[in-house]
Amino acid sequence: MKSPDQSGRGTRRRVPPFHAGRQLGAAPSRRSAAATGGKRQVARRGRPRLSRYPSVTIRRAEPADVPAIADIYNEAILTTTATFDTEPKSVAERTQWLQSHDERHPVLVAVVDSKVVGWASLTRWSERRAYDDAAEPSFYVHSTHRARGIGRELQDAIIAEARRLRFHTLIARVAEGSRESLHLSESAGFVHVGALKEVGRKFGRLLDVHIMQKMLD
Repeated sequence: MKSPDQSGRGTRRRVPPFHAGRQLGAAPSRRSAAATGGKRQVARRGRPRLSRYPSVTIRRAEPADVPAIADIYNEAILTTTATFDTEPKSVAERTQWLQSHDERHPVLVAVVDSKVVGWASLTRWSERRAYDDAAEPSFYVHSTHRARGIGRELQDAIIAEARRLRFHTLIARVAEGSRESLHLSESAGFVHVGALKEVGRKFGRLLDVHIMQKMLD
């Protein structure tokens, strides 16, 4: 979804077990009871969240998922402008990247027939503490499983996590030419707030990057 990728940031902490439900944990929302009709949504624990597409399951990433995560990301590096990384990442590098995501910056995976076919993450927008209520979402789906709604499922799940974790806003970067990512962002409520002109060179072209933002509360 976003470009360029920001990886390897954050504090090394164990990612907690995945929580089921559209909101993937039990932390309260910033919204008032009045805003939610006086009802509190409490997620059930201990099971992965089932997609509205029956064959897809969204769950928290585990160390055993890293080779698949690396494979999906490396395909995007070599064939798309979805990331401005240009060199493939090793499994060791992606392991370090996963470990750098703390409890407030989760990584999710989409599983079809016991195989990881996509992933999504929340990343710190900036290391400066004043930006702690902002995060950058990313998601990638292997080419063999695109156009099946899996990207939308991952995007919906990572937005739900951002709400549960009490982020105030999400900021995404979408590279020029990534029409599907731009469409998915707009359909999820992200609005275009600016563009960075010719800031990245990939496949022999200088590319613009669109800045998309979604307010969560």
